[in-house]
Amino acid sequence: MPSAMKIAIVDDEKDMRQSISQWLALSGYDTEAFPSAEDALKVLGPEYPGIVVTDIKMPGMDGMQFLKKLMGSDSSLPVIMITGHGDVPMAVEAMRVGAYDFLEKPFNPDRMNELAKKATLARRMTLDSRALRRELSEGGQLMKKLIGSSPAMERLKEDILDLGQADGHVLIEGETGTGKTLVAHALHAVGSRAGKKFVLVSCAGFDEDALIKRLFGPMNPEDSQLPAVEEARGGTLVLEDIEALSETAQGRLLNHINDDGTPPETRIVAICNMQEQDRTCEDALRSDLFYRLASLRITVPPLRQRGEDILTLFTRFGEEFSDDYGCEPPQVTAQEAAQLLQAPWPGNVRQLYNVAERAVLQERRGSGTIASLLMSDHQDMQPVMTTEGKPLKEYVEAFERMLIDNTMRRHKGSIAAVMEELCLPRRTLNEKMAKYGLQRSDYLG
Repeated sequence: MPSAMKIAIVDDEKDMRQSISQWLALSGYDTEAFPSAEDALKVLGPEYPGIVVTDIKMPGMDGMQFLKKLMGSDSSLPVIMITGHGDVPMAVEAMRVGAYDFLEKPFNPDRMNELAKKATLARRMTLDSRALRRELSEGGQLMKKLIGSSPAMERLKEDILDLGQADGHVLIEGETGTGKTLVAHALHAVGSRAGKKFVLVSCAGFDEDALIKRLFGPMNPEDSQLPAVEEARGGTLVLEDIEALSETAQGRLLNHINDDGTPPETRIVAICNMQEQDRTCEDALRSDLFYRLASLRITVPPLRQRGEDILTLFTRFGEEFSDDYGCEPPQVTAQEAAQLLQAPWPGNVRQLYNVAERAVLQERRGSGTIASLLMSDHQDMQPVMTTEGKPLKEYVEAFERMLIDNTMRRHKGSIAAVMEELCLPRRTLNEKMAKYGLQRSDYLG
């Protein structure tokens, strides 16, 4: 199991609680036992990461009353009822109310494990689906995570929106740290499969046999998940580091794709992380598989091509870490802004994220500069060098936009406060905000 699902065991008989806990713990479940329904209700809620196994006949609140309480809180929570001899009619009624299934005493432990496996798999799928819906609840929350307004990022967002509506498989390419997995999430979120299963497998995270088993099965009896191609059926299967697939795995994947039909029932999004200058994903995969996976392609731009997005991202990351560490975000000078824009960023957004965290830690200690962090990351970087040969005007404008954006954010859209801090008349501030596409409404509250 990728992570142990919880099983809440509710029974007034101590020996029975302990026996069930031991049986299920041996199968890898994280069990917790309660002597009464009242005690269990203090812990169980709509987002409980597991299932419930409960006796029907208990003093105080009995199993039927308990079931109705649980169904009122979360009707999709799997509840397995344990019945004594002669209680089968009551168990049937429990199924009508919403119970997942029931076991009649004395029951076979293997039957208990079988039911637990099915119920926890159903629960995992429910919770995953809820998490995805939450991300989509504000009209494309995942798209909002693709921060930046540079031409390169605007093209990327347009590509995601266009390809998200298509049915073909997609190949995502780009340097390490550019956010390819986030793009895969966004593709799923804006397409017709949003709300259906999203399954991500790292092809580089398994040896050959384990990867083939994870993708195609058969799974071990104790596993509470399906093979990835079954788990993702009807949704999206994301294969990170697709270039790590062995010849055997490539053949199996090609057969699976050919069996899916057109349009495919399950969309495959392949993420390629090739770094060698003289090799590409096309070189690493057999040609028939490559052209099936690359029917649609997205290239995620490197950070060095995203201009002032660098400053926007640095500011956002700095604010996040400042909240985490309880200190003020670092104030970027004009020289430091130019240095951030000039840096080659071989690690892309992931590297910028790490630099922002270190800058916040420096700010909290009251020592160090952003320039020193950049120099430690880029030993061959000279303070006056630029990777793009941009004119001074571009650096000045990028810094000016960042300064206004940061000040507006800090003052929550108060024009008067921003005018005072930056010593700008109202008309000049309005003109600059219009020039840089900054809207006061984005900062209110």
